[in-house]
Amino acid sequence: MALRGFPAAARRAAGYQLYRVQKALDPNDWKPLPTVGLGVCEIRIHTALEHRVLFVARFPEAVYVLHAFEKRTRKTVAREIALARKRFSDLKAWRRAQER
Repeated sequence: MALRGFPAAARRAAGYQLYRVQKALDPNDWKPLPTVGLGVCEIRIHTALEHRVLFVARFPEAVYVLHAFEKRTRKTVAREIALARKRFSDLKAWRRAQER
């Protein structure tokens, strides 16, 4: 699910939390996700459902949103982590190619 697919309240909350990250502030509810990669964090959004936004803000040029999804179980599904890990790997490869 893309961030655009979130319900309006969750989308607004995600936008505000990403704005905080852009201003070098911590989101209100977050945790690091080293299982995805160094510097990757998870924003937790609590509405009628649980939503998560995985991002990395360790690069000076941008905050990169790697994945956004609706969480239906207590534990994050392995395929969500795998997708974010793949996107983070692709991002690092793309950045290396840009430096050349």
